[in-house]
Amino acid sequence: MKILLIGAGRVGSSVAENLVSEKNDITIVDTNKEQLRYLQERFDLKAVYGDASSPDVLMQAGAEDTDLLVSCAATDAVNLVTCKLAKDLFNIPRCISRIRGVYYAQHPEVLQEHFGVDSIISPEASVTQYLQGLIEFPDALQVVHFADGKVSIAIIKIGKRSTLLDYQIDKNHLNLPQGRGRILELVRNGESLPLDRLFNLKVDDELVLAMDTTEAVKAISKFNKEKKRTRSVMITGGGNIGSRLALALSIAGYNVRIIEQDKARCEQLAAKLPENVLVLYGNGTDESLLLSENIDGMDAWVAVTNDDEDNIMSSLLAKRLGAHKVIALISRQAYGELMQGSMIDVAVSPSQATIGALLHEVRQGAIVRGHRLRRGESEVIEFEVMGDEHNSAVVGKRVEDIRLPSSSRIAAILREEAIIIPQNDTVIATGDHVIVYAANRSTMKRIEKLFQVSAMFF
Repeated sequence: MKILLIGAGRVGSSVAENLVSEKNDITIVDTNKEQLRYLQERFDLKAVYGDASSPDVLMQAGAEDTDLLVSCAATDAVNLVTCKLAKDLFNIPRCISRIRGVYYAQHPEVLQEHFGVDSIISPEASVTQYLQGLIEFPDALQVVHFADGKVSIAIIKIGKRSTLLDYQIDKNHLNLPQGRGRILELVRNGESLPLDRLFNLKVDDELVLAMDTTEAVKAISKFNKEKKRTRSVMITGGGNIGSRLALALSIAGYNVRIIEQDKARCEQLAAKLPENVLVLYGNGTDESLLLSENIDGMDAWVAVTNDDEDNIMSSLLAKRLGAHKVIALISRQAYGELMQGSMIDVAVSPSQATIGALLHEVRQGAIVRGHRLRRGESEVIEFEVMGDEHNSAVVGKRVEDIRLPSSSRIAAILREEAIIIPQNDTVIATGDHVIVYAANRSTMKRIEKLFQVSAMFF
């Protein structure tokens, strides 16, 4: 596929890296020559210097025979103008735009009708949802959602105080209500263990789980009540992500405190957020402030300022002072990798949190949504089942009869509005949304072929 990518910033660079790995023909446009040179040296792509809102620059970048345009420049204005030109002048079939404005995100029909935007990506909204998932699942290193949020795929690391430490697991289910969870992989001492037996979880095990989101949240909430745990979160950074997260958590019933070092922004937050959110003027690296606000009683500390170094240092301090779970937003990949295994429990990459929606656009076909897990080693994809028993390799088949790679599993099935945690005898039907986990990402291409239908269907 020939893809034209607008913007070589942090989001654009990450998108470029992921799309190149899908073996696409990528051209990237930006006004930063140094960044373009860096990307061209690192990845197999073409770089074009210039303002993408100019038709001449788009022509130079090969817009006339582009299959997909992804515009993720820093401003909505540039992205929208670029998409408008791409559709009206160059007839590019699909245009995706990064959007920050809340109005546009809430009224996608305006983007479609007036700017030719087929779908949007919103890093702030994606990261907020991602962070909320990590907070709602206390032991999670990573949480992604499928089937319109009804299914959660979570990676859990079992710690000494883990809520799952004493659980016994069978080959299919985590003991959630009505068996609404399933193990996809268990990693112990760096090795994936066979799941054909009963076992008890040990400290430092990493467990990949598929869960009915509603039942999982109920089970975790019940456990926390039994342990008399408060639901308190402290956030440092009152920007778009911090304010969105504070609002979402307050609505979900959390006790939220947010620290912001810009006084004017503090006043805006105090006026904008609900009364049960406490807005504090200060710096997240101020030890006396953290102690005075009882950091040792916080279920979670979340650092989401626009400075990686501040997020890292404040998170290390919060952990040392007793915060239960520490999450830091880290844009630079090298810093994120450095923090793996440190006192910071979870290092979140904002660009990686947005890449799932793009996998659908690039791969197309039966793919609804995709996410990469475990630093890109594994992948989860939601497929829409099309065709019938005559032209589909999965329709009418029992789960145990579908020839999946040995390292992959069917995680869950969305059938109309019902979530099915599959058994071996569960039968796949046309219209199902089937969520498949591949522990080895390289096998996903084979899985994609299983969900394709023959040409007769079309």
